[in-house]
Amino acid sequence: MNTLEEWEALVKKQLKTDNIYEILQKENLENIVVKPFYYNQSDYQHVPKIEESTHLVADYQKGLDEQAFAFLINENVDNLEEKAVFINNADLAEHILTEDSNRYFSLIDVFSDDQKALINEHLAGELLSKNFDRNICIDVSFHQNSGASIIHQLSFALAKSKELVEKFGSGVLNQLIFRFAVGSQYFFEIAKIRAFKYLFNQFSKEFGKDLIPYIFVETSFRNKAKNDQENNLIRSTLELASAMIGGADAVYSNNYKVENPTELSKEISFKQQIVLAYESIINVFEDATAGSYFVEDITQQLAEKSWKSFLDIEEKGGYLELLKSGEIQKMIFEQAIKEQSWVEEGKIKIVGVNLYPKLEVKKSVSDLYNSSEIKPVRLAEMFE
Repeated sequence: MNTLEEWEALVKKQLKTDNIYEILQKENLENIVVKPFYYNQSDYQHVPKIEESTHLVADYQKGLDEQAFAFLINENVDNLEEKAVFINNADLAEHILTEDSNRYFSLIDVFSDDQKALINEHLAGELLSKNFDRNICIDVSFHQNSGASIIHQLSFALAKSKELVEKFGSGVLNQLIFRFAVGSQYFFEIAKIRAFKYLFNQFSKEFGKDLIPYIFVETSFRNKAKNDQENNLIRSTLELASAMIGGADAVYSNNYKVENPTELSKEISFKQQIVLAYESIINVFEDATAGSYFVEDITQQLAEKSWKSFLDIEEKGGYLELLKSGEIQKMIFEQAIKEQSWVEEGKIKIVGVNLYPKLEVKKSVSDLYNSSEIKPVRLAEMFE
């Protein structure tokens, strides 16, 4: 095996320069150190998932019963048997009629993500009384779509978990499902999911438990565009792949048509998952990137930075206190406008928007963002 020095000499020879690190290193929004190449990474451990095979979740449609095992529903559906049912409506969650042959998961977040900074205790009580596999959702997909960094998303998920433990006791940790949105940073998103498994496991040990988080992942709206909407299919396919490879327990593809969605576009969006699962068979691996020097290193950095951010939130009073003071909103706002500026400058490339563009800037950052509000914004809205 070649030594590190020998690999460096080979790279210098190929690039015809001694400044290989300066040339090959790239800036990123997470302030993660990405090396130009990796050598002899430290020991690693597999990060398991709860489900044996990643659930491919579809919006409920008649006729999909035979093709889909898992459904996301917003209204009561009769005659479902032997399905995984993800409930996406708070009113429905309180009144749904459950069937013994199905498994039920709540995607209902009981936090108000505004300056009211409240937990809906009545709704949480109703959800916890249900015979669901997972009763309460901690949703940070909302934060991702609003421009939060990966480190924000991971630390917010932990901080919201801590708020629930303080309200309902540590037993609630066994009943949680975490909802993430994945964007276009392919390897970073794989590492995000892996890092959260490390983080939540460490967090649960603080309460005498040894838990693996149940992770539901959906495609992001943040990087989607109204123009040439078929490009969104390519973006969401890569996002679904990163979710499955990262070890999500369930994945869901939002409609690739941002404007004027149809039943056909809904069906195509779901069938991206089928192609990935049955052609590439990537939904069955427990931890496909374990041992990859690059992914392991990013995972470790994200975990360390997110844990530090979580501890900082706790020292300042916790998630709800910072939400009430407006600090959470400010953190997301600052990150969101930085990301938006990278799009405007071309550092982040979106095909058909700022790469081979058909559009021009029509809205300013101040038109799109508000430092006192967590608000989902698509990066392409500046140009639409």
